[in-house]
Amino acid sequence: MKFYTEYLVFNTKKHREYINITGDVEKILKKSGIKEGMILVSAMHITASVYVNDAESGLIQDIDDWLEQLAPFKKDYRHHRTGETNGDSHLKSLLMHHEIIIPVTNSQLDFGPWQQIYYAEFDGQRQKRVIIKVMGE
Repeated sequence: MKFYTEYLVFNTKKHREYINITGDVEKILKKSGIKEGMILVSAMHITASVYVNDAESGLIQDIDDWLEQLAPFKKDYRHHRTGETNGDSHLKSLLMHHEIIIPVTNSQLDFGPWQQIYYAEFDGQRQKRVIIKVMGE
């Protein structure tokens, strides 16, 4: 079994942002030379997420609205007693998860018809990383 690792670096312009990284992951898969296996895509920060869903702008806004309802920004999170003000960002990350695994078949991401990979930033405007680890033959 072979392994290949690369990192994506983000410094978003907004506090919350959703970035389609499918093309980046496909390029890394191609560079890896792996034909059969899997790819781990993992946000390396506790206020960011990686998820798979449809690349439709209305759905992305629905996801953002849903997250804000479930984990709204507010001033009284206990976490804020540490001097931080991003308690909601940690909760949003937990709701969306920090990593995904994608099957690789015949040198391609083995997706359903509308699936795309997204990096979700919930506490942006500073440098963050995502690890892409391709495993297989």
